[in-house]
Amino acid sequence: MKKIAFLSTAFLSFALISCFSPKSGMSTSQGGEVTGVHGSAVNEPAPYGMVLVQRGSIKVGDEANDSLWGTGAPSKDISVDAFWMDETEVSNAKYRQFVYWVRDSIIRERLADPAYGGDETFKITEDEYGEPITPYLNWKKPIPWKKPTEDELRAIESVYITNPITGEKQLDASQMNYRYEIYDYTQAALRKNRLNPEERNRNTDIAVDYDAVITISKDTAYIDDEGYIVRETINRPLSSAYDFLNTYIVNIYPDTTCWVNDFPNANNETYLQLYFNHPKYDNHPVVGVSWEQANAFCAWRTEYLLRGMGPQARWIQRYRLPSEAEWEFAARGKDARRFPWEQTDTKSEEGCYYANYKPEEGNYTKDGSLITSSCGIFSANSNGLYDMAGNVAEWTSTVYTDAGVLQMSDINPDLQYRAAKEDPYSLKKKTVRGGSWKDPVKYIQGATRAYEYQNESRSYIGFRCVRSYAGADRRR
Repeated sequence: MKKIAFLSTAFLSFALISCFSPKSGMSTSQGGEVTGVHGSAVNEPAPYGMVLVQRGSIKVGDEANDSLWGTGAPSKDISVDAFWMDETEVSNAKYRQFVYWVRDSIIRERLADPAYGGDETFKITEDEYGEPITPYLNWKKPIPWKKPTEDELRAIESVYITNPITGEKQLDASQMNYRYEIYDYTQAALRKNRLNPEERNRNTDIAVDYDAVITISKDTAYIDDEGYIVRETINRPLSSAYDFLNTYIVNIYPDTTCWVNDFPNANNETYLQLYFNHPKYDNHPVVGVSWEQANAFCAWRTEYLLRGMGPQARWIQRYRLPSEAEWEFAARGKDARRFPWEQTDTKSEEGCYYANYKPEEGNYTKDGSLITSSCGIFSANSNGLYDMAGNVAEWTSTVYTDAGVLQMSDINPDLQYRAAKEDPYSLKKKTVRGGSWKDPVKYIQGATRAYEYQNESRSYIGFRCVRSYAGADRRR
């Protein structure tokens, strides 16, 4: 129902708080020259598996219509700030770490539950001084995978099911639900939404209406008695900062059936059974993940990073999906090329292809792969990013509109709209970029735009994360 700025709940504890402190030894006496209050120096280490895309500008889209297809993307000069970006798409192995974290959190909750023995050491309920705190899971205490007691075994086995036909034991995907909260900084910053009525309008010719009721649209979610996720967007009178806190619960297990549903009358059962879990595909990009699941991964990755970081966590920016403009800026490289590589063709003189896509009608293997390829086997672009053309198309944070960047700002352009369940389906389009292993050359060009609905999952769409760079001193 609203445009929001995504943020993991891990940031809420220090949100909107000044993080500066006087420089060591600075005089605090009255009088003298104004020298400023400086923060402590913080060196941001390069995030694991990411490269820095330095700030700069680009004319996004095609300046002229494509001579073959006769269509072009909206064109506009834009500038973006520096950001970190995953050098490859998120792999099956990395996403599986997310799934296993959710699995292990459920097991720990149940090990602490009296119904499964009630081992209270799986939860931390007191601080270091013995004062009661909001309980949270104790991740330092290992799950007793080997030689569990009867109660512990029941807790562990509760997240698995047995296939009634094959007798195979497998993870119960329906239980893999991740709950997270995001604080809507954008809505909270709007002057019309200020808690103090006197701050809502600076025009002193207009009398302050202290009785005005400001209505806020808020997302919430819960699991009902039958175990189903219920999502709601509610409208309520603004009463506190918590009205800008949105709650989401997402089933995060990939839809492995996408390999069958995307290709009618095709024998893709092997991919359905093996693609996400077989070690052979560990380094292949995860697919069957919706836009909603990709956002949940970003929130979890932020939480996972911040856990145990201490005071430095206040400076760490959240993981998120790239905006459409950021993605194109990063993909086209330092020279804003049509493709991520220097050449204008898609293969070398020796016939070696530069990306994994569909070279000819019905011939998927000419580039060396039938479906996805292992992440990063083709050369990186000038920003050090792999597979920015082909392999899998990638989710962005941007809502899809025909006008594209034309209706956005020319500085860090983005347009976000997290559609509510009751919204028309047409409002749930999200921009997808890069083309995939099943797409012809048109779709792997850096300026080509496509879309998918936010709750859909496909065998040819994956994602990669970005993180804003904390500083404005890096440029191309």
